[in-house]
Amino acid sequence: MNMRLEDREAIRDVINAYAHAIDRRRWDMMAKLFHPRATFGFGTVGGSWEEFVASARAIIDPCLATQHQLGQVQFGFAGEDLCHTETYMTAMHTVPAGYPVTDVFPDKGKTYSAVIAGRYVDRFERINGEWRIMHREGFYDWREFREVEGVDLSELPEGSCGYHDDRDPSTPVVARWRS
Repeated sequence: MNMRLEDREAIRDVINAYAHAIDRRRWDMMAKLFHPRATFGFGTVGGSWEEFVASARAIIDPCLATQHQLGQVQFGFAGEDLCHTETYMTAMHTVPAGYPVTDVFPDKGKTYSAVIAGRYVDRFERINGEWRIMHREGFYDWREFREVEGVDLSELPEGSCGYHDDRDPSTPVVARWRS
């Protein structure tokens, strides 16, 4: 039983690191989260994990900010080295006027918030002692677009907001995923 708890935590670490990598734009972390042969599908994004990263960058990088909140995770172990998971998520995106990937978020001509609630359904495999995602499928449960105020954080004091580079204070926390 104790080993299963360690496996669950190792898998949960990968799930959490994925959300961090997306929100902080740390695309270099993805190679440690997905197996080299991994596949991905979510809405209009699909293919190999490398194709996913290229598509995700096109979708996420133009956003002013994103935040992925993770909820409950269900684990379905199928042997020693295979686990299916379902993770609930809510993802907030601050979408600017002129947003370029209109098949994902429409260009409304002004800044707005796009909120997606859904689930990641993953197949994890442990290869050479490491749990990584072999296949991820994302599903929408609902989404909404909201008019927002106060999204421009540029007038806040230096250091009071997160960064999308190594100035972010979380950099030492994720160093093991980036080496």
